[in-house]
Amino acid sequence: MSDKHIHHKLKFCVSGAAETGMCSENALENGKTIGREIAKMGAVLVNGATSGFPYWAAIGAKEAGGFTIGISPAESEREHVDRYKLPLDYMDMVVYTGMGYSARNLLLTRTADAVIIGCGRIGTLNEFTVAFEDGKPIGILEEDGGTTNLLDEIIEASHRSQDNPNIVFEKDPKILLKKLTELVEKGKVKKD
Repeated sequence: MSDKHIHHKLKFCVSGAAETGMCSENALENGKTIGREIAKMGAVLVNGATSGFPYWAAIGAKEAGGFTIGISPAESEREHVDRYKLPLDYMDMVVYTGMGYSARNLLLTRTADAVIIGCGRIGTLNEFTVAFEDGKPIGILEEDGGTTNLLDEIIEASHRSQDNPNIVFEKDPKILLKKLTELVEKGKVKKD
């Protein structure tokens, strides 16, 4: 998408665990691949300015020359580093919300056109449910580990799958992003 207006670029939120002990053995490479693919398509990677899976995606994006935005739970750079113990590298821009994790998660998912869910824990579930309730396109990286492996069961048990038909499950990060991009493009305003 070559456009002089950066606000026309697609924005993909990458959500996942900061602590990755439960992640699959492929999670690191999956995260980097997602980041690289987002960068290659000229889109913007948005994450929680955190470690783990979202950080791996940011590494991949930066290695491929992409642009990254981190949405921090902290109110300042100092608090981000000292209190939350979060990284600053691989981020082109960090937005300090001062809102803690829960409110940050709302801003994080709403900032993006779509949400990609990788290996996760409880915060990832929170980001998923916010995106689900908003009807946001969601791509779930299957078999990536943690709570991500439970999302199909959670959707089924909720008896609300019809409330968000914009959910894609896929094992291959490249195919996942392709399918998710198609969903996002359907909802975008067409430019002349």
